Amino acid sequence: QVQPVESGGGSVQAGGSLRLSCTAPGLTSNSCAKDWFRQAAGKQREWISSISTDDKTRYADSVKGRFTISLDKAKDTVYLQMNDLKPEDTAMYSCKTRQGTYCDLVYWGQGTQVTVSA
Repeated sequence: QVQPVESGGGSVQAGGSLRLSCTAPGLTSNSCAKDWFRQAAGKQREWISSISTDDKTRYADSVKGRFTISLDKAKDTVYLQMNDLKPEDTAMYSCKTRQGTYCDLVYWGQGTQVTVSA
């Protein structure tokens, strides 16, 4: 697996939607969980969602009910569907993937910017 690449960010008004993608060759071919994080300007990076290869999902309280994480194994892609976006969702969004027997080889993408205006 190589470094994942995110896409799909952009500028939207509050209440809008975006779908982020994170892709890399072989990304979904292992049993390690995949995560989305975000980092707003001047703030610490925040975990927001994860998915395992058996499709178990978890979400931070701040996005629960609005964001949906999913896997497309045929495309080696992890998606983050973001609905009802709020200005406080503005951040750089990055995906974190893992490889190795113990999932201890960690890869981060460069990120994709999401900006939500009021």
